[in-house]
Amino acid sequence: MTKHHQHLGLSFRHGAEEERWVDDSSVDHRGRPPLRAATGSWKAAMFIILIEFSERLSYFGIATSLMIYLTKVLHQDMKVAAENSNYWMSVTTLMPLLGGFLADAYLGRFRTVLFSTVVYLLGLVVLAVAQLTPGLRPGGGSVPRIHETLFFVGIYLVSVGTGGHKPALESFGGDQFDDGHAGERLQKMSYFNWWNCALCSGVLLGVTVVVYVQERVGWGAATVLLAAVMGCSLVVYLAGWRTYRYRVPQGSPLTPLLRVVVAAVRKRRLRLPADVGDLHEEDGGKKRLLCHTEQLRCLDKAAIVEHDGEGRRGAWRLATLTQVEETKLVVSMVPIWVATLPFGITTAQVSTFFVKQGSVMDRRMGPHFVLPPASIFALAAVAMIATVALYDKVLEPCLRRVTGTERGLSVLRRIGVGMALAVVAIAVAAVVERRRLHSTATMSVFWLVPQFALMGVADGFALVGLQEYFYDQVPDSMRSLGIGLYLSVIGAGSFLSGLVIAAADHVSSHGGRRAGWFGKDLSRSRLDLFYWLLAAISAVNLGFYVLVAARYSYKQTVKAKRVSASDVECATAVAA
Repeated sequence: MTKHHQHLGLSFRHGAEEERWVDDSSVDHRGRPPLRAATGSWKAAMFIILIEFSERLSYFGIATSLMIYLTKVLHQDMKVAAENSNYWMSVTTLMPLLGGFLADAYLGRFRTVLFSTVVYLLGLVVLAVAQLTPGLRPGGGSVPRIHETLFFVGIYLVSVGTGGHKPALESFGGDQFDDGHAGERLQKMSYFNWWNCALCSGVLLGVTVVVYVQERVGWGAATVLLAAVMGCSLVVYLAGWRTYRYRVPQGSPLTPLLRVVVAAVRKRRLRLPADVGDLHEEDGGKKRLLCHTEQLRCLDKAAIVEHDGEGRRGAWRLATLTQVEETKLVVSMVPIWVATLPFGITTAQVSTFFVKQGSVMDRRMGPHFVLPPASIFALAAVAMIATVALYDKVLEPCLRRVTGTERGLSVLRRIGVGMALAVVAIAVAAVVERRRLHSTATMSVFWLVPQFALMGVADGFALVGLQEYFYDQVPDSMRSLGIGLYLSVIGAGSFLSGLVIAAADHVSSHGGRRAGWFGKDLSRSRLDLFYWLLAAISAVNLGFYVLVAARYSYKQTVKAKRVSASDVECATAVAA
């Protein structure tokens, strides 16, 4: 047998082994390398997608009715209710930063989801107790202080549960697909689309069925229903434990980044070598190595090898080129994160002021049925489901053929399209609100269809794009934290929305000396002017986002596991 035939035989056996076993640092439930045919991909992801469906059903069953509950049950003013709602959504969507860190560093994603679901259930139980116990329920126009206390304790326990549940679950689902396998890599792109379809299906039922139970049966009965669904989803999640691929936590993912910064500062006076190959790099083993990029060259000094003693090669003195590039990735994300915050502010209006608009409009659908105000949110969910499905099955395949790239439309361009549509949606909302204020008759709630539908389409582009971006572009050891960063865009946006409301009210009312934009109810408010303010902020910010996105360098990985000094073959992880 010739050497050529021997080489072909070895290559064939190596390819067969790669096809049989997953070689991406994940393990099966027994801690061994996973068998590809028995673990991961869609067979495992379906269990995870199902629990996401039930969690979003519970969350939106609470979130979309929160403004109604605060104003009608707790008798809060519209401005106070909007601020409380925004602050709760802010905490709920910022908590995943802590949850993602704990999942990546110490608990692991599987256990983080498990513990978070238990906390989530506890929050729902506290809510049910406050709403069903006779001595605690509001009645006769008065609200017992203990009811209000238990209510806020319950919803903030849900926030804590969501903080661990959301980042760990979505990244755990992404872990079921091997980036080094061409077929599974394409499946992962579809995974984020269908994840959002399941998410929106949960939203759809949450703002229709659950809200209907709240309106017709009672708030307590609806909360018991949500708790039962979450309990069942926990059983489903545990049922798939044998098919999952697990990642063993390796300690704080922030420590290597800090080491790079410290090493670069220590060697700031050294001159960078002319050849990038002279920078320190090691065989990554199962870890993916990253290609060198020209941005933030000052950090490259952390990988300069000093030849005057072993003490110069400590972890806080010398970093690998891959660790340097991982630090660059995180730093480069900051401008993108900042540029997407106005989109988060716009998104916050959908479940607050958009729903409040619907509550004062004609919601009759025939002689015997009145649409609950929170159910109007279903329009956005339907639009997002349709957008994601069409994008996955029609638009993306067409764009792949036209551009010749694996993705079709780059992830940052997808986000930009969604942000542009959100500007149009908030402008349409301003036009509709102005017409409502000047209308002599009560307008039909179907006037809100365009703004809800446009926001749903915008979410189908921007939110899915943000999920992919923050999952794919962070270092592999930070993927739960990456999902937390995506959610923090919405959380920080909700928090900023509350600040913008307070600032706009202060300025428009001249410090409270006259009527401002936000009265006790919508008929005495100028919500249309507030919407135009948001549209202007978002439009200006869109220009800033385009500039930032145009300068962004995507993560690049080294194909070969061993790299030589000068010839490294790189493949972009995300097509530009």
